[in-house]
Amino acid sequence: MITFLTGLVILIVGGAIYGAFCERVMKPRSSTQTPAIKLRDGVDFVPMDKWRNTLIELLNIAGTGPVFGPIQGILFGPIAFITIPIGCVISGAVHDYMVAMISMRNNGEQTPFLMRRFLGDKVYAFYNIFVCLLLLLLGTVFIYTPGDLFVSKFIGGDISTLTTTVAIVYAVIFAYYLAATLFPIDKIIGRVYPIFGAILLLSAVGIFLGLFIKGYPLTEIWEANLFTAHPFGEHFIPMFFVTVTCGVASGFHATQATLISRTVTNEQHGRLVFYNTMIAEGFIAMTWSAAAMGLVNLGLATNENLLKIPAVIVGNIAGEMLGSVGGLVAVLGVIILAITSGDTALRSLRIIVGEALQIDNRKKSNTLFLSLIIFAVVAVILYYAKTDASGFSILWRYFSWANETIITFVFAMITVYMIKNNMPYLMAIIPGTFYMYVISSYILHAPIGFGFGWTLSYILAAICAALYVMSVVKFGKGSISSKNLR
Repeated sequence: MITFLTGLVILIVGGAIYGAFCERVMKPRSSTQTPAIKLRDGVDFVPMDKWRNTLIELLNIAGTGPVFGPIQGILFGPIAFITIPIGCVISGAVHDYMVAMISMRNNGEQTPFLMRRFLGDKVYAFYNIFVCLLLLLLGTVFIYTPGDLFVSKFIGGDISTLTTTVAIVYAVIFAYYLAATLFPIDKIIGRVYPIFGAILLLSAVGIFLGLFIKGYPLTEIWEANLFTAHPFGEHFIPMFFVTVTCGVASGFHATQATLISRTVTNEQHGRLVFYNTMIAEGFIAMTWSAAAMGLVNLGLATNENLLKIPAVIVGNIAGEMLGSVGGLVAVLGVIILAITSGDTALRSLRIIVGEALQIDNRKKSNTLFLSLIIFAVVAVILYYAKTDASGFSILWRYFSWANETIITFVFAMITVYMIKNNMPYLMAIIPGTFYMYVISSYILHAPIGFGFGWTLSYILAAICAALYVMSVVKFGKGSISSKNLR
């Protein structure tokens, strides 16, 4: 437990210290009118209190990523207990907080328009297409995974094919997503998320306490081969970060932070709503990864189970630690994690597409039209993922890589903003450069990419990372005098 507890100290203490530093850098102003007040429209720009915003943001960003990802990530050994908290503190939480604050200071602009403002039209055009594809994939994943988990755990049905039962459950989730996408943000999301948030937090705390009550044996960092522990020979870099994804840092979070930037009433709420929620997600990731390791060490699961059927592992952990009733509540919490990220992902997509096409999102007929088109595309992808033998596997691989790729764009935008405002931009360019190395080495080596050997992939990735640093910093310093940057 020493390594695990050390990681928790890094997460909590490090988050408190570095979060305060980020706040000092951004200098939030209580006197400034936020978009929620200045642009209030009763649909997306709606003032909400800080605790409601905090719970909504947590549920928005905490899909199945901080559960399924860390369960598979623990295959890399106890190094995960150190890497996850460090990544959350200096990368994931910084990413979420900075992009939200920049959005608030630019009329609640969503990430594509922040790209145009700070990185230019060419990056905007590419990013806009890329982020829309990511949100489509994510919306599909977060219908597929919670639907299958519900059918297998609460109904006991077959999830290997698209049965009538599975189709009905998918349809119910679709219906909820459509309602959450169409209605004003405070009517559904703002009212039901606090209840969902309570279930989420209770299940995570229950699993955490169960680690000690049940005495789960956890491997210590000095007992394992640090970077070669993976039983199937996966390389720590980049595979750990692509696998764990949301548990450390996620490009998807930028779309959710900018969404909630439209409901925050005071800039000084930013640290709680955005930075601290990522620290909370790190706690969820740490808890589930420790539970998975303990299950394997007790002989109640195998490494193959962690890799191939994490949904079953979730049920096993919950039932083992919390009993039948508590276990079902915990599984329900995981299902809620996915659904409450899927609905806001599709809401963000509707806003981004509408604004890109200059469609008035305040008109119900427009939002309905856009939503129906989006949901039709999602339905086609979902059908493919469920009926093709390798469909979901391919979907998840591209989603994971795309999710991490978005981070490099957002950190580039944050870097340019910080250079322009004479801020310590190294805190943005360093994690951005690291993730450029991760995504480059992954796509250069992976079968879904170029298929190069590891040595060549690492060399080329280092070149990509160096070019990233030089181009972003040069662009940032060259745009200091631009009147467009605020």
